[in-house]
Amino acid sequence: MTLKDNFLKGIIKENPVLMLVLGTCPTLAVSTGVTSALGMGAAATVVLLCSNIVISALRNIIPDKVRIPCYIVLIAGFVTMVQMLVKAFAPALDKSLGIFLPLIVVNCIILGRAEMFANKNKVFDSAVDALGMGLGFTLALFLMATIRETLGSGTFMGFEIPFLIDNNISIMTMAPGGFLVFGILMAIVAKITGGKNSKKSFGCAGCPSAAICGKTACESKEDAV
Repeated sequence: MTLKDNFLKGIIKENPVLMLVLGTCPTLAVSTGVTSALGMGAAATVVLLCSNIVISALRNIIPDKVRIPCYIVLIAGFVTMVQMLVKAFAPALDKSLGIFLPLIVVNCIILGRAEMFANKNKVFDSAVDALGMGLGFTLALFLMATIRETLGSGTFMGFEIPFLIDNNISIMTMAPGGFLVFGILMAIVAKITGGKNSKKSFGCAGCPSAAICGKTACESKEDAV
């Protein structure tokens, strides 16, 4: 895979939100406003970039049996630093993101890329992968937030939009509206890609517990099919 392909795959082909369906909880929670969506996307991208670089650099040092706890400790450290910076320089953004900013620690996208890519590739390739996935995550949040805020609140980044401000659809800022927009965007991306995503992202090769179960869990599922 070329560097270009490695970067671009996270935008559509392997978009972490719309194709791999990861990070759904923060996606639905913070996509009621464009500002908070961009803030979450930027914070997650910084954490993803830093964690991918460090984990890739230490991939031959971290013992295989404790790699997941080590990843979580590293990710938690970067999340703490990002949270402190946001609290210091963007308190309004920190307030709007609330609990979902520290919960980046358990975001499946961050841990997933650490286990699936950074653990197996060089530092530069891991950094490119992180930037692509981070951009794909941010774009998905931006699209959802734009639709939900403009239709649900009649504003865009807090600025009132004529006509829509007096004729907004309030349900778009609620959970049902979030799931509706999420489903529509997933359908559009599936149509564009032909419904095909990277199957190599799943299975025993990418399962953190494969060494523990001896790959018997996946084999039993295949036999059942």
